[in-house]
Amino acid sequence: MNTKKTLAFLQNFDVLLVIYLLVIAAASAAEYLKGAKVFNQIEYTHYNNFVIFKHSFYNLIQGKNLYSAYPDLFWDYFKYSPAFALLFAPFALLPDLPGLILWNLLNGLTLFFAVRSLPHLSDKQKTMILWFVLLELLTSVQNAQSNGLMAALVLFTFSALENKREIRAGLLLALSVFIKIFGGVALLLAFFYPRRRKFIGWFAVWSLVLAFLPLPVTGASQLAALYKSWLALLSGDHNVSLGISMLGWLQSWFGWAVSKYAVVLAGGIMLLLSFLRKNRFDDSGYRLLLLASLLIWMVIFNHKAESPTYIIAMVGIAIWYFTQPKQTANRILLWLAFIFVSLSPTDLFPAPLRREWVYPYVLKAVPAILIWFRIQGQLFFENNHNQYPTRINE
Repeated sequence: MNTKKTLAFLQNFDVLLVIYLLVIAAASAAEYLKGAKVFNQIEYTHYNNFVIFKHSFYNLIQGKNLYSAYPDLFWDYFKYSPAFALLFAPFALLPDLPGLILWNLLNGLTLFFAVRSLPHLSDKQKTMILWFVLLELLTSVQNAQSNGLMAALVLFTFSALENKREIRAGLLLALSVFIKIFGGVALLLAFFYPRRRKFIGWFAVWSLVLAFLPLPVTGASQLAALYKSWLALLSGDHNVSLGISMLGWLQSWFGWAVSKYAVVLAGGIMLLLSFLRKNRFDDSGYRLLLLASLLIWMVIFNHKAESPTYIIAMVGIAIWYFTQPKQTANRILLWLAFIFVSLSPTDLFPAPLRREWVYPYVLKAVPAILIWFRIQGQLFFENNHNQYPTRINE
């Protein structure tokens, strides 16, 4: 097969879609067929997160506390909103195997179409992004996590705002927040657009709708109690983990037991400063670069970041790299990200290296941290991001 035909094949969206479908379905079935694993001397499935989400729906309609421990059913806690528990109904009502496959397909395919929806990118750039993040998406799928969907909702929000669809953008962002609260960071995208008040207003409206969505099932007092329990769980959870994050890196490399709030505040200030260069907002390249920064920030400053969370950061890394001029330094950073973020959790990476270096020194976080600082430098000090600016009209 000649090079041109090979490239045409690899850059065909239909081919990529079939590959995404097959990879996600096969990975889901493989996790289901693994059988039981033992944790704290109790047997659980290898798709424990799906089991948590499934039982959250039944616990909701049965009037139980979503945020209590249920060790006879699953390990860990349900940490999402009551609305998420209700919206999980289509998957919860199915037997585990089809439910698991469809849940993972929702996560993977929404990301696929979200990347396709991105404006200002060529089809070649979009297919390169999709190929680059596929292995990291597989890690998230194997854990039945919601992170592919989280990344997709942020991308769809950006695309909707670029196309002046503020009502849709508000809904998409609200959905991300009611999956994982840190999705709310993407509200900063409002800075880009003249009709930001409309976007923020609709975000508030949709947030209220989602907040009260379980009301017919729970009643007012039960719903209030659920939100109280949810906030208490998240508050307690904040104190017991550093995650594969900036916090984990600072402690493992330098022994710095820095305040979580101080680190997040410092990172938040750096991110906010990026949005002060209003004279660059008409530059579509600048907006894409800030989108990439935001996606990476959501992970590296998240004290609960786990290996499957990094699909969000890798989408940001891919958007950054494939929208930049070719530079040796950028290429090195990209390869470091692929090796330590995507390859290190897999069996392709030597197990002794994982045990002795990758896990103790949170090496999965390091390339993402380096790239984030690289992006911040570009945002602060570089002016020409896109030779042909795309202006935002009133």
